[in-house]
Amino acid sequence: MSNWIKKGDKVIVISGNDKGRTGVVLRKKNDRLAIQGINIRKKHAKRRAQVQMPTILEIEVPVHISNVRLCDENNKPIKLKVRSSKKGAKELFYLEDKKEVVFRSLKKT
Repeated sequence: MSNWIKKGDKVIVISGNDKGRTGVVLRKKNDRLAIQGINIRKKHAKRRAQVQMPTILEIEVPVHISNVRLCDENNKPIKLKVRSSKKGAKELFYLEDKKEVVFRSLKKT
């Protein structure tokens, strides 16, 4: 179900050093996600000109998509399912207290 994750989705980390932390997906490339505030690494930047001083940058290093799950507003992991709506478009939904909650509708292809 990890192929449904997009930029701007809220996810929770399920394994690794940041297990249990939540964040918003900043960018997605193939099977790796950069998540805001997750997997922070320090990068030492050289001085480029006479004026600029050497600095230490903190960047979010991408994590594998299998190490995260989508979560709802209450930061609980959810499992998405697909169904066809009455209009013929597909929509993603999850179950919450035996009620179907629509997560996102997909474009008609």
